[in-house]
Amino acid sequence: MGTTKSQDKTNHLKTLGQGGQTEYQLEGPHSGILETFPNNFPGRPYIVNVEFPEYTSLCPMTGQPDFGTIIMEYVPDQRIVESKSFKLYMFAYRNHQSFMETIANTMLDDFVKALDPLWCRVKGLFSPRGATTLHVFAEHFKVDAPNIAEVRSVVSEWKRENNRHGA
Repeated sequence: MGTTKSQDKTNHLKTLGQGGQTEYQLEGPHSGILETFPNNFPGRPYIVNVEFPEYTSLCPMTGQPDFGTIIMEYVPDQRIVESKSFKLYMFAYRNHQSFMETIANTMLDDFVKALDPLWCRVKGLFSPRGATTLHVFAEHFKVDAPNIAEVRSVVSEWKRENNRHGA
């Protein structure tokens, strides 16, 4: 029995490299690390949920490590994020110093820049430090999308069904 190949267009992807070699960009987080490929179902609002439970960065005041889970949820328009590039983007935060609120909002800005999604939410579920747990949620809707009412309905239902961590 032979192998089959989907209709996904992947020729332009660079992160995975040739022969499986990974191209690491360690100069810090930026939207250019995120690679995308075409959405084969642009007229259908559906949710993509990507979780990264091994997130680390550094406190800008103490230099101490912060840990957490980053969850990116989005309704794609024309582009989908390539998952390995998402992982490398998260790795780029390891030596980055920033407050958690800034991190979640910067990630949202980078995802919106790379994907131009119909909707996107970043959930930063940070591990307790000093007996205090901090969760940061940042959200974006593409308000000029022609099917924004349908997108909002899909997102609302998703939130109802997946109400983890209070949002």
